[in-house]
Amino acid sequence: MDTGTGTGSGTAAARPTPGIHPRSSQDSVTSGIDGSRDRTTDRSTDSEDTLDLRLPEDLLALLDAEGTGVGAHRDLAPSRGDGTTPPADLTPAYGDLLDNIADWGPVATPAGAFQLVPVRVERDLPLVCRWMNDPAVTAFWELAGPPSVTADHLHSQLTGDGRSIPCLGVLEGTPMSYWEIYRADLDPLARHYPARPHDTGIHLLIGAVPDRGRGLGSTLLRAAADLVLDKRPACARVVAEPDLRNIPSVTAFLSAGFRYSAEIDLPAKRAALMVRDRSLRDLL
Repeated sequence: MDTGTGTGSGTAAARPTPGIHPRSSQDSVTSGIDGSRDRTTDRSTDSEDTLDLRLPEDLLALLDAEGTGVGAHRDLAPSRGDGTTPPADLTPAYGDLLDNIADWGPVATPAGAFQLVPVRVERDLPLVCRWMNDPAVTAFWELAGPPSVTADHLHSQLTGDGRSIPCLGVLEGTPMSYWEIYRADLDPLARHYPARPHDTGIHLLIGAVPDRGRGLGSTLLRAAADLVLDKRPACARVVAEPDLRNIPSVTAFLSAGFRYSAEIDLPAKRAALMVRDRSLRDLL
């Protein structure tokens, strides 16, 4: 959660590091609340994390589906029962690899009922674009500009392979934050830390200025991380990588039950690898 753009204490947005460049969420790293989206070549992590060299079954299935031509089936969108094709911005080409976020439903938080609702570009673009052009957000998400810039970023996920899903965070019926929930184990981020099958990453941006700087980010981070663990039984850890310089962001993650695991070097930043473990969720 980088200052001004993340969640939680004084931060407005948590810029993901989708892909090494923010524009391609299919390659993204999540800085959680921090907003910087970099990738790294440093594999340094704490010794308690064990490197698992087995490829996740979802990745093997994805590679098998692609055959010898990478992306060979990318244009084959799934069909509805009536034979029509769903809008590209609603159905990732390979389906949702995150256990159907759209069906997760709301969760109670101290701030009210909270729900992650997958983005629909035709409905949500003006709102997300406005948030991305907020000066406090721009420095970390780097998506300022005309609506086409934000639209390209959203479409890159929504028409991708389903490993990253952009969502609106709806609190008490009001959209007030932007999230990206992604498969960290299928993301380039996995090259830079000892990823485990089904590790799930989070990127967060608090949209409304009045919602920033009052601890709401920590509350929602905890709620979102717990939602992931509740709805994704195969996921044992939720991860994020805020910029080390973004003290408010790192603090928000710690307050949300994440632990500081290691420092990692991403292309554009030195990051703190933050981890929320299923096994420790009732203790932190």
